[in-house]
Amino acid sequence: MHSVVQSVTDRIIARSVDSRAKYLAALNDAKLNGVHRSALSCGNLAHGFAACKPAEKSSIKALTKANIGIVTSFNDMLSAHQPYETYPELLKQACLEVGSVAQVAGGVPAMCDGVTQGQPGMELSLLSREVIAMATAVGLSHNMFDGALLLGICDKIVPGLLIGALSFGHLPMMFVPAGPMKSGIPNKEKARIRQKFAQGKVDRAALLEAESASYHSAGTCTFYGTANSNQLMLEVMGLQLPGSSFVNPDDPLREALNKTAAKQVCRLTQMGTQYTPIGEVVNEKSIVNGIVALLATGGSTNLTMHIVAAARAAGIIINWDDFSELSDAVPLLARVYPNGHADINHFHAAGGMSFLIKELLDAGMLHEDVNTVAGYGLRKYTQEPRLIDGEITWVDGATESLDNEVLTSVTKPFQVNGGLKLMKGNLGRAVIKVSAVQEQHRFVEAPAVVIDDQNKLDAIFKAGELDKDCVVVVKGQGPKAIGMPELHKLTPILGTLQDRGFKVALLTDGRMSGASGKVPAAIHLTPEALDGGLIAKVHTGDMIRVDAATGELTLLVEQSVIDARVADKVELRNTSFGMGRELFGALRSNLSSPETGARCTSAIDEIY
Repeated sequence: MHSVVQSVTDRIIARSVDSRAKYLAALNDAKLNGVHRSALSCGNLAHGFAACKPAEKSSIKALTKANIGIVTSFNDMLSAHQPYETYPELLKQACLEVGSVAQVAGGVPAMCDGVTQGQPGMELSLLSREVIAMATAVGLSHNMFDGALLLGICDKIVPGLLIGALSFGHLPMMFVPAGPMKSGIPNKEKARIRQKFAQGKVDRAALLEAESASYHSAGTCTFYGTANSNQLMLEVMGLQLPGSSFVNPDDPLREALNKTAAKQVCRLTQMGTQYTPIGEVVNEKSIVNGIVALLATGGSTNLTMHIVAAARAAGIIINWDDFSELSDAVPLLARVYPNGHADINHFHAAGGMSFLIKELLDAGMLHEDVNTVAGYGLRKYTQEPRLIDGEITWVDGATESLDNEVLTSVTKPFQVNGGLKLMKGNLGRAVIKVSAVQEQHRFVEAPAVVIDDQNKLDAIFKAGELDKDCVVVVKGQGPKAIGMPELHKLTPILGTLQDRGFKVALLTDGRMSGASGKVPAAIHLTPEALDGGLIAKVHTGDMIRVDAATGELTLLVEQSVIDARVADKVELRNTSFGMGRELFGALRSNLSSPETGARCTSAIDEIY
C-alpha cells in the first residue's frame, strides 16, 4: 500500500475504534435474530403480503426464500431518475427467476439541484438528504426484508439512501444505477453560452436552446458533478456491480445489469450462498477507497460532506484533514468537465472505471482486501461487463487509456495531486477544488466584495463595480442559516471577470458542488456566519488572501479592528417561509458543520 493511504487509513481506524465497535455490535445483534419475518405475528405477516400473488405469498410464508425490498427514488421530472419507472417489475421478475421475491418497500423524495439552482427550493436540497435517509429507514422498517435494492443516483439521494441503509447494516444491499444520458453539445460550449448570456451578448432563447441541447434526454447529466461522482464512489466502494455506473439507459447491457444486480443481492442474503451485509462492505478501507477515487478524478466537493455523513452512520469518523492528506498523495488521472472538455461518456469509452481502478490498485492507492457486492476483493472491479448472446460476461478491462486527454495512467498524471485542498486561517476552515483552476489563478489577494444573497451579484456586475481584482464573499449561506444552497448563479459572472484578466476568487459558507470550475472557490467555510464565524465580520474592501497552493485563507485585517467589529446579523426572515421551507426549520437549525457532514443525526453520535 502507498504509505500515505495506509497512514490515513490507520488513523481513521484508530479514531473510530469505539464508534465502529458499537456499530458492528449492533449489526451482529440484528444478524443473530435471523430472518425478521419470523418475528412477525400472523396479522403482521398477512398485512405484509396481502397484495402479493399466490406464489409470492407462499414464498414469503415459508421463510426459506429471500424477500428483497426495493427503495426507489423514481420521478419523471429528474432525467436521471426517470428510467426507474420500469425497474421494479424487472427487478421483481429477476428475483423470481432465482426463487426469491421482491417488493417495493417505499419511495424517497428526489429533487434536482439543476432545476432549483438560484431558486428558493434549493434551500431544501441539502436538507432533503436527511429526509431521504429517514424515508429509507421507514421503507425498510417492516421487518419483511432480507436484503434491498436501492434506486438512486443524484446529489443528495445516494448519500441519503446510503445513510438510511446503514441503519439496517445487517442486511445486504446494492445500488442499481440507470446510467448517463448520451452526449449533447460539448460542455465547454454550454459554459461559453452561459457567460455570453451573463454579459448580455445573447438572449434567453439562445441560452435555453444551449441548455436544452445539453440536458436532452433520460439519464444522468453528463458533466462530472455530484451525480456522476456518486456513481463512481459507489462502484469503487463495492456497492454496485463492476462496470455498471456509466452504461446508458437505453443500452441493452443496462437491462441485463439490472437483472444481474437483483439476482446477486439474493445470493448475498442469509438464505443465499454469499451472505454480505452492507455494514461490512462499508468499512474504513472502503471509505478511503471512495475518497481516493474521487480525488483521482476531480470529483464533487459535495462529497466532502456526504462521505463524512455516510461514514458516521457506519461508526467511522473522518474529517477534511484526511481528504487533504490523501489529495496531496493521489494523482489526478481524469479530465472530465468541469476539469476538462470531455463528459462522462468519454471517460467511460476511454477505459472508464475498470482502467481507473486497475491503475490505482497497481499503485497501492486502493485497498484490495475489501468485501464488495460482487464478492471479496476489489480486483474484480478491474473487469467490465459484456453482453454476449443475451448473457453478461465480465472481461478484463483496458490496460491502457484509449484517450489520453480524458484518462491517463499513474505514471503520467494530469497533475501530481488530486486538486482538493483544505484551506485554513483566521477565517476558519474551508475546502477548495483546483483541478480545473489554472496555476496562475490559484493565488488571489484582493479586496472583498461582500453580499448575503447570490442574486445580488448580478446588479453589481452590470453596474461595472466588479471590474477589478476581488474576492466575492457570500455569507449567511451555511447549513443552519438557509440550508447551504449551491451558488451556481455566480459562476458565469466570476468566469467572465477572470477572462477579462482580473484576479478573482469566491469565499462562502455555502456550496458550489461538483461543478466548481475555473475560478478558485473556498467553500463550505466553517464556522458559518450564523454560528459565530469570522465571515460575519468581513466588510467590503477588506483584503483577503486565498492561496490554494499553501492552503492559506486569511482576512488581512488587524486583530484589534476585528475585535471591535460587531458581526453582521444573518437575516432569515425571507428564507424561513415559502416553498415549504417553514416545514424544515427544526431540521435546519440542528444541522452540524460541513466538516462533520452537515448532519442532523445527533442520535447516531449518542449511540456510536
